[in-house]
This record gives sequence, C-alpha cells and structure tokens, in this order.
Amino acid sequence: MATQDHRPRVAAERRERMRMRLLSTAVRVGAEKGPAALTIDDVVVGAEVSRGSFYKYFPSTDALLQDVGRQIANELVCMAEPLVQGFDDPAERVAGGIRLVARTALDKPVMAAFLVRLGWPDVHSEDMLLEFVRRDLSAGIRAKRFARMPITLALNIVAGSVIGAAHCMLHPDCEPDFAEQAAAAALRGLGLDREEAKSISTRRLGTIQWPGNGLFAETLALAD
Repeated sequence: MATQDHRPRVAAERRERMRMRLLSTAVRVGAEKGPAALTIDDVVVGAEVSRGSFYKYFPSTDALLQDVGRQIANELVCMAEPLVQGFDDPAERVAGGIRLVARTALDKPVMAAFLVRLGWPDVHSEDMLLEFVRRDLSAGIRAKRFARMPITLALNIVAGSVIGAAHCMLHPDCEPDFAEQAAAAALRGLGLDREEAKSISTRRLGTIQWPGNGLFAETLALAD
C-alpha cells in the first residue's frame, strides 16, 4: 500500500501561517501609524521576515491591506452571523450587527484601532461584511421596516455608526452603552421611531465566540 505524501499539505499549511503572520503584522503596525502610512519595511521588520518573503505573498502593501480587509470581514461575518440570524426582524439584525462589531473595540482593541484607522469603507464594493449588512438593509426596506432610501445611503448610516462607536469605545472614558446608543441612532436614521429604536438596541444579545485560529487570534498572539 502506497504511503500518502503529506508534503503538499504541510507546505500549504506553512504558506498559510506565513500569510497570516504578514496580515497580523500589518494590523498591529497599521493600528499604530495608520494603514495609509504602512510600508513594506514596517511589515518585514515587524514580522521578522525578508523582503523576498514578503514578495512571495504580496506585490505591494495595497494588496496586503486588501487581503487584511477581506480576512477581517470574513471572520467578523462568521462570528456575528449565528448571533444576529437568531432574530427574524431585519431591524434587530442590523442593530445586533452594529453592537457586535462595535464591541470589538473592547474585546480586540488592536483590531478595532486598525479598522478605525482604515477609515470609511467603499459602500460600492463587494466586501463580505458590507454584503452581510446590505442583505438585512434590503430586507428591511422591502418589508417597510426601514424608510425607502438608496441602499448606499442606508449602508453609510450603518458604517458611520460602527466606525464612530468603535472610535469612541477605544477610549476608557466612553460610555459603557455606546454601542447600544450607536445602534439606536442608526435605526432612527433608517426610519424607526425613537422608542422602538432604543428598545431594539438594548435587547439581550449573545457574545461573540472568538476562534482559536485566524487573523484575530494571530494578531492577539503576536501582540502578547
């Protein structure tokens, strides 16, 4: 019986570990100096690799940051999806998503700082996280839970609430319920009245279970 060759699998695992190391280094450095100021030298020094190793994975820092954005979006969606999909109401799903992502500032401040420094998302992109929000906003507009408006406007309302909340919650003097306040403000912007928006935004919400692998885990491990 032929012995199975494990070398391709081992090589693939090694490549993925290096890719995640470069991504997590970009997050840590980008959280401090801003993604726009990130250089290849910052990444290779922080990750303790050669420039040649960097170029095996990414042709530029722009390509690296695009991969970081996709990875963060994918992980946030995978972690938030099981919690917000427990709600039938699109307004509850949108509010829950805002609260969960904003709370990243408390649980994973390095990741949140990077997202804040990354700035306003391109709401016309096919980013997985934006698609996740777009789905619920579209459902809410169709069901007349939200006011009729262009979907790009609705996305900007939600994105602004998330970024603003995360920015505030990175500071120790921020109100402990700021994520709920931001979610309520977003729902009012989407057309709900003040009392219902507040009620929805303060309902019991589960806690994200952070996985033991992936970009969040790798970034935390390198920060220790």
